[in-house]
Amino acid sequence: MDSHAAVEHGPELLHHFSDAEQQRNAASLGMWLFLVTEIMFFGGMFCAYLVYRYWYFGDFGAASQTLDIRLGAFNTAVLIGSSLTVAMSIWAAQTGRRKVLVGLLLATILLGLVFLGVKAVEYHDKFEHHHVPGASFHFEGEVPGHPGLPVNPYHAQMFFSLYFAMTGLHALHMIIGIGLFSYLTYKAWTGYYTPKYYTPIENAGLYWHFVDIVWIYLFPLLYLIDRHR
Repeated sequence: MDSHAAVEHGPELLHHFSDAEQQRNAASLGMWLFLVTEIMFFGGMFCAYLVYRYWYFGDFGAASQTLDIRLGAFNTAVLIGSSLTVAMSIWAAQTGRRKVLVGLLLATILLGLVFLGVKAVEYHDKFEHHHVPGASFHFEGEVPGHPGLPVNPYHAQMFFSLYFAMTGLHALHMIIGIGLFSYLTYKAWTGYYTPKYYTPIENAGLYWHFVDIVWIYLFPLLYLIDRHR
C-alpha cells in the first residue's frame, strides 16, 4: 500500500484489508470465536461443579454458607457497574469525546481493581479459617436441614477446590482485562481512537462483558446454595 492509500484509509487500516469495515468485521468475528472457546473452557468447570453439587448437595450447601454473601453481592454490583462504564466508553468513542472516553476507561479499571480487592479479602478469610484445600484443610459443621448430620470434610474440600479454581480463573481474566484497558486508556489519551476507528474498544468491551456474565453465574451457584433455609 502506498503512502497516498495509507493517508486515504487511515494509519490504523492494515494492508491486508480493503477497507475499515472489512477490518472491523474480521476483528469482531475473531473476538466472538475467541469467546466461544472461553465458553467451552468455563463450561467444563461449570459441568463438573454441577455434577458434584448434585451428588453432595448438603455438604456443598454447608460449605457455601461460609462464604460472605454480602461481599459476593457487592462484587456483583461492582461488575454490573463496570459493564455500564464499558458500554458508555464505546459511546464516547463513537461520538469523539476523548476525555469522557479516558474517564470511563479509568472508571472500568478502578471497578475491576475494587472487585479484585474484595476477592482478596475473601481469599484471606478462607486462609484464616483453613478452608483452602490441602494438608491444612479443616471444616466442621452440620448439613443444612439435617441437625446432627456432620458434613463430610472431603466433600466440603471438593466444594472449596472448585470455588478457588473457578473464582481464581475468573480473577485471572479480570487481571488480563485490566491490563488490556490500561493499554486502551493510554491509546485513547493520545487521541488514537476516533468516531471512524474504535474497534479495539468494542472488542475489549465484548471480552469484559463476557467476564462479567461468568460472574453473574458464579455468584448464585457458589454463594446461594440452600440459603432459603
